[in-house]
Amino acid sequence: METSARLLRLLSLLQAHRDWTGGELAERLGVTTRTVRRDVDRLRELGYPVEAVQGAAGYRLGAGAALPPLLLDDDEAVAVAVGLRTAAAGSVAGIEENALRALGKLERVLPPRLRYRVNALQRATTRVGASGPEVSADVLMAIADAARRHERLRFDHTGRDGVRSVRDVEPYGLVNFGRHWYLVAYDTDRDDWRNFRVDRLVPRTPSGPRFTARTVPDGGPAAFVSRRLAQRAWPFQATVELGVSAGEAAERVWPGMGVLEPVAGDRCLMHVGADSLWALVWMITSVDLDFTLVEGPPGFAEGLRAHAERCLRALP
Repeated sequence: METSARLLRLLSLLQAHRDWTGGELAERLGVTTRTVRRDVDRLRELGYPVEAVQGAAGYRLGAGAALPPLLLDDDEAVAVAVGLRTAAAGSVAGIEENALRALGKLERVLPPRLRYRVNALQRATTRVGASGPEVSADVLMAIADAARRHERLRFDHTGRDGVRSVRDVEPYGLVNFGRHWYLVAYDTDRDDWRNFRVDRLVPRTPSGPRFTARTVPDGGPAAFVSRRLAQRAWPFQATVELGVSAGEAAERVWPGMGVLEPVAGDRCLMHVGADSLWALVWMITSVDLDFTLVEGPPGFAEGLRAHAERCLRALP
């Protein structure tokens, strides 16, 4: 194997996000450990931060002061190109131009077979529905950084009713749900968990003191937001027990429709919410699964009976 090809192969191995011993790399490349050491030195001269692993006579690719060129396999290159196209048309303000510029650089060096795959996917894809409100990439980064550091976050917040307030929270994660970005946080003033629309908040700097992490309810930020949006935000709410496992039911419940809660190996609870009793009846019966009513608003049981009788009367 020629030196240049071997260096590329070595770089590809190091980018696999794991530690390698010199012997392992030598075996993969078909060379001696001495040659591996020389090739590692060449990569360092080219600006790649190859670190020595203490006690293992090995190497790993670390983070450097500048971004060196990356090697991507075919599937990775296609995934990055698709991701950049999505970002350019997404709801995060301020990154569209950068995403398009990065996509242009990538597409110029894509082999024809990969460029064809990316373009075919673009031609076959149609975006349906209006995009959500834009949020600033700087705001998302500020929130994510505070959550990573476990630092309190203070921000100006505008509620759905237009009332403005200053909130002091422990941030735990960002969730991109439907057309909106949400912050999942523990509100220290209200002593309760909350989700906030990111487009309705403006962070204050600097961030606050560190906090001890709590356990996010409902199994994590994504499930927490899903439950809040699917149930608590609606005036009519119900819970039914389905005759299948949560995994089986998940194929019939779309995001935002309801939240599934496992209760046994072959059964689960579905929590749903709607803006009317009829919509609640329709949502529950639309999953086409056997169910038992656990809890519902006044008049809901009668609504289910009326729906059942209407279906029976429709039969010849």
